[in-house]
Amino acid sequence: MSTALIIIDIQNDYFPNGRMELSNPLIAADNAGKILKWFRQNNQENIFHVQHIAADEGLGFFLPNTEGVEINEAVSPLENENIIIKHAPNSFFNTELESHLRENGVTKLVIVGMMTHMCVDATVRAAMELGFQSTLIEDACTTTDLAYQGKVVPAEQVHYAFISALNGIYANVISTEDFLQQEVTTN
Repeated sequence: MSTALIIIDIQNDYFPNGRMELSNPLIAADNAGKILKWFRQNNQENIFHVQHIAADEGLGFFLPNTEGVEINEAVSPLENENIIIKHAPNSFFNTELESHLRENGVTKLVIVGMMTHMCVDATVRAAMELGFQSTLIEDACTTTDLAYQGKVVPAEQVHYAFISALNGIYANVISTEDFLQQEVTTN
């Protein structure tokens, strides 16, 4: 049973001065970087960076050939790491992610990324439906405020609502610190 790290959309447009700044992206990216470092130090070769490139300029961010679409330096891919390009929230939809995972005998996923309520949620749910066991590192993810009919839901509430819904059936949700502690004691 092999494990892969999936890093979803940690791209410059989500950071300060980006086109779609999220809530506390630096903290989430720092935690994602700690998970990435652990995978690299423990010779975990199944590292997948998912990069969203807007298929429609109407999205307003992740536009092709812009600095905002680039993967943030906190989790910069190494030459031997996989980059999966996607054009929809679900990292498996019309991408080669599933086939790469299957070719490498991956059955377990560790997932970090942005935005919790959109691309992270869609990917975690799809992973379960495809038969993968997922661990979601909740503090290595973040999102933004949402609004509906004049009612604003703060990003922190959006984040915790979504990770709470995913915890259990769709994923084992834990913190960066708990993941790293757990891995130290099992290795």
